[in-house]
Amino acid sequence: MRPYIGITDFENFEQVQGMLRVFKVHLRAGSNRQLHIGVMMSHKTLHGLPTKWLSVFAPKETIAKIFASPETYNCLHYADYDANAGFSDDLSRAISFGGENIRAVQLDMIWPNSNQIAQAVLASGLRIEVILQINKNALDQVQNDPEALVRKLKTYDGAIQRVLLDKSMGRGLGMDAAGLLPFARAIRKSLPLLGIVAAGGLGPETMHLVEPLAAEFDDLSIDAQGRLRSSGSALDPIDWKIAETYIVKALQLLF
Repeated sequence: MRPYIGITDFENFEQVQGMLRVFKVHLRAGSNRQLHIGVMMSHKTLHGLPTKWLSVFAPKETIAKIFASPETYNCLHYADYDANAGFSDDLSRAISFGGENIRAVQLDMIWPNSNQIAQAVLASGLRIEVILQINKNALDQVQNDPEALVRKLKTYDGAIQRVLLDKSMGRGLGMDAAGLLPFARAIRKSLPLLGIVAAGGLGPETMHLVEPLAAEFDDLSIDAQGRLRSSGSALDPIDWKIAETYIVKALQLLF
């Protein structure tokens, strides 16, 4: 499973091309890292309902064009923190907007039903990875116990391929890598085939936050979102100069 360096909240393919150029220039010889292209969608934007995120999330009809490159790890981030057990149809429909080059879907949800995930991916007719976000609320539901987390993740056997450890949930809150280490270690020990991703307040000035995790897990993937804005607000567009510097520094840290 190839690790990645991610940016979430692309709005058009020109931005993808620009970041891919930077990525290729600074990727070290022999590295198998890939560039993660993240685009957000929520239950509300899927159904055309009012939401404050309309000005930030790319229109769902444009996502396939953003995912035009087969060279990048094109990932749809689907957020629905109030999903019921019947969310499979919504998820399958959301995936369909990714087009033929979608590589993964990240579930920004709190312990969604594993059978519904599998049904949605099967219905999409695509071979894609599933990344499950493990956020603060999800960890609270397993009493912030690494062993309880592993037991819960084992119920997703075959339905997910990676887990994202992220207490920030896109809000730019600084990562506590030391606090995440026990969870990452437990996952690697009991579920060694599950890819581990870390996120939370990462940007060009905060790459040091992830160093404790990167030092122990050389195949760690990362994603950045909130700290790629000069304002620090996820409601504003990404500053692509900041994003470029983030990619360069991330590739210096992660082989």
